[in-house]
Amino acid sequence: MSRATLKDVAAKAGVSYQTVSKVLNRRAQVSPETERRIRHVANELNYRPNAVAQNLRQQSSHLIGYAWGSGGSKTWRPVNNRFLHSVVYACEAQGYFLTFFTTKDESLTDIKAYEDLYGRRQVDGFILENTTENDLRIHYLLAEKIPFVAFGRVEEDLDFCWVDVDGYYGIYCVADYLLQRGHQRIALISWQRGATTRNDRERGYYCRLQEAGIVPDSAWVYRGVNEIETGARGIIHLLSLPQERRPTAVVCVSDQIAVGAMNAAMAEGLEVGKDIAITGYDDINMAQFLHPPLTTVRQPIDEAGELVANMLLGQINGTIAVPQQVLLKPELVIRSSA
Repeated sequence: MSRATLKDVAAKAGVSYQTVSKVLNRRAQVSPETERRIRHVANELNYRPNAVAQNLRQQSSHLIGYAWGSGGSKTWRPVNNRFLHSVVYACEAQGYFLTFFTTKDESLTDIKAYEDLYGRRQVDGFILENTTENDLRIHYLLAEKIPFVAFGRVEEDLDFCWVDVDGYYGIYCVADYLLQRGHQRIALISWQRGATTRNDRERGYYCRLQEAGIVPDSAWVYRGVNEIETGARGIIHLLSLPQERRPTAVVCVSDQIAVGAMNAAMAEGLEVGKDIAITGYDDINMAQFLHPPLTTVRQPIDEAGELVANMLLGQINGTIAVPQQVLLKPELVIRSSA
């Protein structure tokens, strides 16, 4: 069955389609009887306005652009997925929806995609994730005065809206806890250089050890991509060190890495939590069900997603004129792995 149009309503109501349009958009000065007749016919025909056409007239798409990484089907993104779930709910509560797009490069900094989407008014603004050093997206969006909010800071002195979780504090707390447990040889399995999140967390590790008078052995730090395999390779590397240099505790900058580290340690015959301490970061759902349950850092991801969405919609709707920045505190969750 074809969808009813303005002209269908106009023909049955005996008026022009311009009059129907004005009545339904509350812009017409007509008699109460005519308005009642038009609205009755519109309901009878189940007429629904074309949302796309309305948005074009209003110069608004009610869509938010969100770049999805091209890591492929092997990429496991539990934190990003939870963040995204919170963003979607907050946006939909205010009549906005997310539209996803991919970029040509893995770092999500392909500017052309942002130019095309906003230039064609296909989106009203952007949410950025995985911010990097010298992030080209941020420089472009600031220069073009395009509404956006980043989930994550950059180290440059730039004035823009962002929400972040204090990774420095989170890893600092982990290192402090391990020191209190008597560990002195504390290793770190981290990401490769580039991500500001990585830099933030690594600083927490180095700062707390420095305060304790410990200079980390360069072999204690292993870096790779944010995958389970990185944790496994990191543990194999650390266990290959001479006994007197071998770490007794391992700080992982994500739960994904920690899962790989725990599995590899157990495969080598070690009892995690007794022979070696392993910690994670994120407190993904499965962390509490691992064997042993994972000591980790819980991030307020749901709160972060809601803040990001509301901050962006505030820019778009003109209720936020000055850039806002919110740094959320994570919390240490102590379980049996350390």
